[in-house]
Amino acid sequence: MIRVKSILATLALAVSAAFAVSPAATAQGTKVVVIDRVQIFTQSQAGQDIRTKIQAIETTMQGELQPLATALQTDGAALRTKSEGKTQETVRADAALMSEIEAYSRKANDFERKRQIAAQELALTERKALVDFNNALIPVLQQVIAENSANVILDKSQVVYVDDATDVTQSAITKLNASTPTVQVVRQSLPTQQPQ
Repeated sequence: MIRVKSILATLALAVSAAFAVSPAATAQGTKVVVIDRVQIFTQSQAGQDIRTKIQAIETTMQGELQPLATALQTDGAALRTKSEGKTQETVRADAALMSEIEAYSRKANDFERKRQIAAQELALTERKALVDFNNALIPVLQQVIAENSANVILDKSQVVYVDDATDVTQSAITKLNASTPTVQVVRQSLPTQQPQ
């Protein structure tokens, strides 16, 4: 599942770094405009495109893991049946059953490792997509600043009150939709570690 709050927190850091306020901008006469980053991400075509593609990648990853999960469930049920009514000593004395239990344990550990790698790769994929989204958003915000003769952009979540004329979120969404309706989202992979 996409973690929208973490995605938006990452986006907030990237956007705020790009528009840091200089000491001169804090002088009297500064014009401030406000955007709603959540609204831009959730309502823009690029943000919706990213969410759809991330969900598709996540579904693919789950599909890759499902046969292993099903095999583990089947093997686990078979082992429970074979162990039913036996004491731990009897199970340990049965070399063939112990071998099956050890093989099952290795499969379970391998599945868990693959599941963790998939989760890390999905997180990397989300971060890369957000960097690309941010890279597309920055020029749009620069256009909005220029059109409004503004010096500062604040996020609506950091403002107590804003009038409609100061909120330029819709303008940013419209411009982003025109310039970047889609964002390429490519599944990221963890670097493979060489055996030592």
